[in-house]
Amino acid sequence: MNAPNRLLDEVARLVTDAAGAAQGVRREVETVAKTQMQRILADMDVVTREEFEAVREMAIMAREDNDRLAERLAALEAAASAKAKKA
Repeated sequence: MNAPNRLLDEVARLVTDAAGAAQGVRREVETVAKTQMQRILADMDVVTREEFEAVREMAIMAREDNDRLAERLAALEAAASAKAKKA
């Protein structure tokens, strides 16, 4: 009766070890794939999310400044036109 229990214990240990080894291989493959993708992206000279967001914010601010200046210019032109009509 003791032999079948030992056999089942050995099989269970073997399956547990195999599952642990499979997880180790999976982590190693993920690490290698991630490293490869980072290297490929670096070679392609792709911008990072942080760089993209910084430039996006600069563009938004520039557009807002441009809109304010366009409004100011329109007001100045209207004032100049009104002065010219009075004169």
